[in-house]
Amino acid sequence: MKNSQIQKDYNLIRKVIDGDASAFRKLIFAYKDVSLSLAISILKDAIVAEDVLQEVFMKVYNKLHTFKFKASFATWLYRIVVNTCYNELKKRKNMVSIEHTSEVDSMVHRQKEYLKEADQKKYINMTLEKLKPDEALVLRLFYLCEYKIKEIEEITGFRSSKIKVNLHRGRDNFEFHLKQILGDDLNNLL
Repeated sequence: MKNSQIQKDYNLIRKVIDGDASAFRKLIFAYKDVSLSLAISILKDAIVAEDVLQEVFMKVYNKLHTFKFKASFATWLYRIVVNTCYNELKKRKNMVSIEHTSEVDSMVHRQKEYLKEADQKKYINMTLEKLKPDEALVLRLFYLCEYKIKEIEEITGFRSSKIKVNLHRGRDNFEFHLKQILGDDLNNLL
């Protein structure tokens, strides 16, 4: 992340601590899309992810005074997102059921047209949903958010060796699931 963005975030954080609610909205608005994307990667359910993000934003607002101004706000926020999502997974462990995706699979196989950029994102997200949460999270942070291993360590709390293993396994599993979803249309996606 660029130093100018870090400084901009630091200024907004100081304003929020001083009681400026509009500064908090600006701060959260800048990071809400990536935060939601990370939450969906872990939780595999957009509605639950949105609910968890509300909890995350409340935590951030209530704990912003503890921010140390040593790391980027993004790293600090994404760490809270990741931890809160994994806590939610633990709570839902016995309640979560895996949905059958045959309708989606058959729809994809019936379509034999060139995939546009919007379709690429849709199929990438569908594929990420089939991966284990750790793999989907690390792939999203590394490839889509373009974070380095060290930054992913700070966000997730994972060791670099675990990140590298999840990247390797995640890439293999991503390719496997993408081939299952798209079949012959895979070449059009790439």
